[in-house]
Amino acid sequence: MTDKDIEKEIQAKGKTAARITPERIEDVISSEHYFTAYDGRHGALSVGKYVGREKPLDTEKDLFPLQLLTFCVLVLRNGFTVTGESACASPENFDAEIGRKIARQNAVNKIWMLEGYLLKQKLSEE
Repeated sequence: MTDKDIEKEIQAKGKTAARITPERIEDVISSEHYFTAYDGRHGALSVGKYVGREKPLDTEKDLFPLQLLTFCVLVLRNGFTVTGESACASPENFDAEIGRKIARQNAVNKIWMLEGYLLKQKLSEE
């Protein structure tokens, strides 16, 4: 069930109290960024800011797993950032698009908690 499906059910049941909606979650996102751990390593190397400890194997086999770890960074309207990750256990199953979708959903889940806390705080002050 998606967040939008759940929202439809909430509305169908006439639940009208203050709540966070999928639209609210999307509205607080200012920008989104995707990259693999391999991309991040490469970028850090290119600007001289890489910090790591590697035990290189022939043909950089030790770096291959970094290509299977996808990150999503969501920048919120207030400048706060949340991250989501997606790791693929079987290289044969890796799909960049699916990895980005899973990483984004994991980041969005963090926004739900943050927004829920803010709403609860606001309600407790009324």
